[in-house]
Amino acid sequence: MDISALGVQYVNQEYVPFSSTSVPEVQSGTTSTFEKLLKTSQAKEASSNSFPSTKKTPIDKTDKLYEACMELETFLIKNLIKSMRSTVQKNSLIDTGFAGEVYEDMLYDEYAKAFAQNANFGFAEMAYRELTGMR
Repeated sequence: MDISALGVQYVNQEYVPFSSTSVPEVQSGTTSTFEKLLKTSQAKEASSNSFPSTKKTPIDKTDKLYEACMELETFLIKNLIKSMRSTVQKNSLIDTGFAGEVYEDMLYDEYAKAFAQNANFGFAEMAYRELTGMR
């Protein structure tokens, strides 16, 4: 069996993940070897990090577009809550007539608003950044 297909190399009977460069010597039973491997991999990762800065520009939460994005997030959360509720059997706590359905729908509206304001799902921020080109 070809162990190179498994994505690992074994050097001196210890597990070492593949890397694009040569594998450093591993001595069995020493903790300093782990520290050396960790520092080398961190240095390689830091030098090869070609991603743009992850600092995000602040969002103007008073903007009408952001408010619309919050409404979109509320709508998505409400649909999520309704679909989750449809998987549970109904009981007689809430009337199943028209008034009960209206009450349940209003209750889900309020749950969704509270979740969107407090849970910080991030749908509104993502939509706002996408629509304004701040990605």
